This record gives sequence, structure tokens and C-alpha cells, in this order.
Amino acid sequence: MTWHFRVSDLSVIYGKSCGNCRVYTGPKKRTNRCPACHSVVACTDVSFELHPGEVLGIVGESGSGKTTLLRSLYLEAPFTSGEVYLQPYQDGRANIFQADGPARRLLQTQLMGMVYQNPREGLDFTISSGGNIAEKLIAADWRNVDQIRNRAQQILERIEVPLDRMDEFPETLSGGMQQRIQIAKTIANNPQLLLLDEISTGLDLSVQARVLDMVKDVVRDLKLATIVVSHDLRVVQLLAVRTMVMYYGQIIEAGLTDQVMEDPQEEYTQLLVSSML
Repeated sequence: MTWHFRVSDLSVIYGKSCGNCRVYTGPKKRTNRCPACHSVVACTDVSFELHPGEVLGIVGESGSGKTTLLRSLYLEAPFTSGEVYLQPYQDGRANIFQADGPARRLLQTQLMGMVYQNPREGLDFTISSGGNIAEKLIAADWRNVDQIRNRAQQILERIEVPLDRMDEFPETLSGGMQQRIQIAKTIANNPQLLLLDEISTGLDLSVQARVLDMVKDVVRDLKLATIVVSHDLRVVQLLAVRTMVMYYGQIIEAGLTDQVMEDPQEEYTQLLVSSML
């Protein structure tokens, strides 16, 4: 078994599907809403493998299905069909979509980590920055207060957050600093899979660059299997070795990031690349 994370034929359809939604929707039809039953095909027939330490980029415009895909993988959004395997979970033999409540808690608190576009989704703004990291550790059954605080300090130092900000509330921090705290919280338990959703959107360009450089270093040093979702090809180009392009819920192109950027085959990908120039 060479893969670390494997996704097979994942589909997410909102509504009572007529059974022909895949025929009536997609890139060729230029719609993800089925004209027959009005169901929304958020993503369909997505398959890929990810290896330890590898970064996979998923790009596409708003509404292409990339965020829905990511949230389904994190067990936050419902799925319609498909199988997903993470090797550390039951030796990679059990579909995580079939996990019960306790197993889902294990997957979300210890084996996977999600960094959201809006830090308010990933942070509790009613507790301190250090408290947010402690919350993640406690969910993974850490109980010793000194050990929890030491781990929080270690992680904050790793992502270059001054320790004197540890006891401040996220509300008092800049957007870039909030994003760093969210990343610190996410990696506190050394997850096996890191999911990044539009993490630089809304940040000033100079702040974006610093956050992305930090993420690149952390992913490399910790050898995290990572999926990064973005509408910005520059973000994916910086972070990802491989890239998949989504359009109306389907993967229309995939390959090495440099290959996709330098020699895009699909017209939509060509438009994305030209918009970056």
C-alpha cells in the first residue's frame, strides 16, 4: 500500500436526485443544477490518491465544488456516494464515511485538520489564542495543564507567533495573525491529513506571502499530506506538487502543477492560467 489517503468516486448531490443528474449537469452542460429534478450536483465522481508529505492543489472558480469536496472529506458536509480511506485509520481498510460518532471524533480531532478561509469558523473568539490550541489538545485527551501549555508555546513558536500574544483573544489580532493561530490549532495534534480552504483569501498581499511561506515550511518540515483549495493559481503553484482543476463539480484536468500551469489542455484551465499572467 503506497497511498496515504485515497478517494474513490466521491459525489455530493443536494436534493432528491432523479438518477440522471450526472448526465444533465457538468462542464459540457455548463450547470450543476439538474433541469429534471432541480438537485444540485456539488461534485461528482472525484477520485485521487495522496502520499505522505505530498501537497495536492484543487483550483476552480466559486461554485466549482472544491470547498464542498474539502468539507465532505473532513466529514462536515454530507456525501451521496463514494469511499475515502486514510491509512492510519484502521490500517486504511475502513471507509471513513462509514465511521460512527466516536470514530468521526477521532478522525477530526487527531487524524485530520481543517483550516478555514474565515478564522471565525476554526477559532473560538471567546477564549484566548492559547486556549484555542488547548481546546484542540483536550479534545485529543490531553489532560496535564503544563504539558498543554508547553505544547501551545511550542506550536506558536513554530509558526512565528510571539508568545506574548498567547493569552490574547483572537478578536484583538490581525487577520494574518488569526490565520496563524488557526493553523497552530489545526496542527497541534500532528494530524495525518491537513486540509486548507482558501487560507489566504482576504489577506493583504504582503500578509498572504508571509502566511503561505510559513505554511509551506510547516508542511515540508512535518511531512504532512495536504490538500489546498484555492481559486488563486498562485497559491497552488507555491504550495502544491500536483494540481486538479474543478469545473461545475467535476475534475476536468489533473497533473503536476508545473505541467498544468505551463501547458494546460482544457480551455477552462487555459483561461485560469491566462488570468494569472
